[in-house]
Amino acid sequence: MLVYDITDLESFQNLNTWLIEIEKNASKNVYKILVGNKCDMENERKVTIEQGKDFADQYGMKFFETSAKHSTNVNDAFLEMTKEIMKNSGKKPQNQGPKPTILSANNGVNLDKKGGCC
Repeated sequence: MLVYDITDLESFQNLNTWLIEIEKNASKNVYKILVGNKCDMENERKVTIEQGKDFADQYGMKFFETSAKHSTNVNDAFLEMTKEIMKNSGKKPQNQGPKPTILSANNGVNLDKKGGCC
């Protein structure tokens, strides 16, 4: 997920650098999505919606504008990314060994007990 701030042109311009890093370090079939954040700050916008869409189209990515502050489109962006990852990963997760042990917050220790070393 490549995220830029719509109120900060430099963050948008840095996307090319991030794409290069992804190409160098990620698998060939890595799914990428472009997210312009802070759409709640329209009056301070420096990157247009069209610029975001054009960039996403150029690199074959889906595009969302979000507001983390107001939770606008955040779930949609993550759900879209998850759907695509699941679709491209063969749909069934492979068994990666034993299931992890789930520990409770107190890990079975009676916290009401007085004394002890700590």
